[in-house]
Amino acid sequence: MPSCLIVDGSKVVRKLERRILEGLGFTIAELEDGKQAVDYCTAQMPELILLDWHMPVMTGIEFLRILRAMPGGNSPKVLFCTTESEVNHIMEAISSGANEYVMKPFDADIIKGKLEQIGMLIGFV
Repeated sequence: MPSCLIVDGSKVVRKLERRILEGLGFTIAELEDGKQAVDYCTAQMPELILLDWHMPVMTGIEFLRILRAMPGGNSPKVLFCTTESEVNHIMEAISSGANEYVMKPFDADIIKGKLEQIGMLIGFV
């Protein structure tokens, strides 16, 4: 089963994302801030990361930049899931290394569609 790290400051959002991704066959780890995610990825790199922008300690965009500079940090697919809807935020996320971008609120079909677009469901579902 492919591995996914969910990084979001909201426990409710993490629970929703977990339910969606477990239904798609992913094994899940959950964290609430970017600093925890850096530590996690240093120890083990997931195949997929669902990432929020606004979190305590370290933002999602700060984490993403650190991730992409780490050894092996270019391998995970990163799906930004955030309330930030301005074009400049979307462009910043993509230019910083996000593979795709989803605006909250979202549902299982939206997440599944984005995962298909970035090649994360081929052979898994």
